[in-house]
Amino acid sequence: MAARASWKGQLRLSLVSCQVKLFPATSASERISFNQLHKETHNRINMKAVDPELGLVERSDLVRGYEYEPKQYIIIDDADIDAVRIESNHTMNIEAFVDAGEVDVLYQDTPYYLAPDGAMAEETFVVLREALRKSGKVAIARLVLTSRERVVTIGARETGMFVTTLRNPNEVRGTAEYFDNIPVGNPDPEMLDLAQKLIEQKVTTFNPKDYEDRYEQALMAMIREKLKGHNPIIAAAPERGNVINLMDALKASLGEAKPAAKSKPKAAPAAKESPVKASLKAALEASKGAAPKAASKKKA
Repeated sequence: MAARASWKGQLRLSLVSCQVKLFPATSASERISFNQLHKETHNRINMKAVDPELGLVERSDLVRGYEYEPKQYIIIDDADIDAVRIESNHTMNIEAFVDAGEVDVLYQDTPYYLAPDGAMAEETFVVLREALRKSGKVAIARLVLTSRERVVTIGARETGMFVTTLRNPNEVRGTAEYFDNIPVGNPDPEMLDLAQKLIEQKVTTFNPKDYEDRYEQALMAMIREKLKGHNPIIAAAPERGNVINLMDALKASLGEAKPAAKSKPKAAPAAKESPVKASLKAALEASKGAAPKAASKKKA
């Protein structure tokens, strides 16, 4: 069954407009979730509304309040909300166009699909969609969702459009608190080269099906075993390798490493190799035989 539209209204570009419907592009319904039960009766627990003075209260007696000072509220009813009328309540008005790469991923929030609402809207919708596609841009617009005005991007996707709500700037934290103490200095050129080669070995084509939730799968396997009356099978996590010298591991994977016994003596004692180099070498050696799935298919 098709999802219910989250929003209906007009998509407008200057004097051109059409009726559209907005649908959630993702769903969490397939995720495993748990209910809270009483440990003896196994009855599902209901969450009740409780007033600290009156005790249990009916949900029909609840009202909406805004806390303007600690423990001081102003009551906001439906009529007050309805009185706040702005254009984006029912119109997604395109204000500008930008390159998709200019929209920082930190600001991208929730994805939606946009479709025409009725046969009368289809011609205009298709024209706007193809204009977007040929421009290579995404549109910037606004709409009201869940009592909030949201800035959104709109782009062409297959036969429809793709809408992403954007976070408000005050919702995005700055980096200074987390990054200021990280050194800027240039890394060792040899280590950088080895790390780049390690990346090259693992380049592939992204397929989300290759990255399914293994924890979710293990959780479902445990649930199925319990339903059969069996004890759950405990899967041990793979042991981590004891990598000491990353540089050696990287060089070995590239055929550059040589046995320590055969190394020629030097006039002066060699400086101890960085543990980071040692780790890089070991990682590259370990990954040498593990080609990405997509890459191995191409070679076949």
